[in-house]
Amino acid sequence: MSKKMNVLFIITDQQRTDHLSCYGNQVLKTPNIDKISKEGVRFTNYYCNTPICMPNRANFFTGSYPSVHGTRSNGINLNPEEKTIADSLREKGYHTISIGKTHFNFFSHPFSRNVSSLEDISAWMMGQIPNPFPTPYYGFDEVLLTVGHGDVMGGHYFEWLKEQNYEHIDKLKNRFLAINENYYETELPEELYPSYYITEQTLAFFERYSKGEYGDKPFFLHCSYNDPHHPVCPPGKYKDLYSPEDIKLPPSFEDAENLLNHPFLGQHIKDARFKHLLPQKVDEETAKRFTALTYGSISMIDDGVGAILEKLKELGLYENTMIIFTSDHADLCGDHGLILKGPAHYNNLINIPLLWKVPGKAVNKVSNSLISTVDLPKTILNMLGIREKYHPKRMQGYDFSEVLESPDKKIRDQILIEHDEEIAKDKIMRLRTLVTETYRYTIYESLPNFGDIYNLKEDPDEMKNLWDDENLKKELNDRILRELIKLYPRYPERDAYN
Repeated sequence: MSKKMNVLFIITDQQRTDHLSCYGNQVLKTPNIDKISKEGVRFTNYYCNTPICMPNRANFFTGSYPSVHGTRSNGINLNPEEKTIADSLREKGYHTISIGKTHFNFFSHPFSRNVSSLEDISAWMMGQIPNPFPTPYYGFDEVLLTVGHGDVMGGHYFEWLKEQNYEHIDKLKNRFLAINENYYETELPEELYPSYYITEQTLAFFERYSKGEYGDKPFFLHCSYNDPHHPVCPPGKYKDLYSPEDIKLPPSFEDAENLLNHPFLGQHIKDARFKHLLPQKVDEETAKRFTALTYGSISMIDDGVGAILEKLKELGLYENTMIIFTSDHADLCGDHGLILKGPAHYNNLINIPLLWKVPGKAVNKVSNSLISTVDLPKTILNMLGIREKYHPKRMQGYDFSEVLESPDKKIRDQILIEHDEEIAKDKIMRLRTLVTETYRYTIYESLPNFGDIYNLKEDPDEMKNLWDDENLKKELNDRILRELIKLYPRYPERDAYN
């Protein structure tokens, strides 16, 4: 086994910061994930750079913004020419493996890298033909793919499920084609559910690794759970682990009626055509049930993380492994009477969990330093001693290595969030948000005379829009313009400076 530091990157899908007990949740219990916090640094001000699945995952793997890597909306494949952090580590001798969700590709279309036809991909996902999946895939030597959410899942998981002789396979196939509920009861038992599959495949990799099957290479393992993203359907004991009666709705829950008059958000909340792609206004019963089931899904992941951490210790890998736990974005989950995600950049949607354990660095510390998704890959590569010439060429983030030693240190004073989403020809959403230590400032391309300004310290529930404060608006507008100029790519590149 390698003497170089390994990396275990655990990511969930659509999980809020306050949906972990180490961040103060009094109902949800996540003792295993909390251990990562106790062994490292818990970040309170970690923000995604885009609150949509494909763009923010691309933000992490490339270290750049959507305006640079091009995956600005779900449905736009990550350019196969973009170098990823997995590419960098593979070049430097790491064994790279992804287990679970990657979402580099929109699976209504062919894969970008050396895969045959759309028909072949669709047939594979539905279990009709053998696996045509190529490797290396965006820098990964090994890939075990899960495609979908809840129990609506294709990819390598579906092949595995068939091998288990699951008797209701055709029902899952049909559900895959028509997801129309935010939550329901799954027929899958715990031992066949996708989260279990991801955990078991991760444990199996560690066993192979400990037996020397990868020589003396260190590993970079991307362990990506598809839950708790809707449709929410935790199996077995996790379904009733939390009661809706124990769920306390946020103070902003009754604000939904006011949002219907929001010049930008109101039109999207009212649009029933895309109810699973945009924020939905829900009643109290629905919000509580949705949240309780979300908690159940997270508890199943927590048990999986516990098994993974124990396996690392059992095999003597724990002390030499950097462990990161995070999510790609969050869910409104009752905030302002809404569930799901979309172009409503409320703080609880864009502020997500980040726990970071590095051997020999800070232990059981909290950092309030502003940090964003594009900062993670540069920090990981620098912590591993990978020189800049091997990094993805267009990385735009900051190196936070110092913060992992001195959590009180500040690197950033603001974060930009890009959002260029389109889900139909008449449903194009373009907005930008700037987050500072005090304010959340959002401007909408389609509304030149309206935006959102919230004081996150004095008004954490974001109930009082300060847009009419002209001096504050001018200050924040100046800051976001300068950030946009700084991040705008310089093309073409200049070859010489003489």
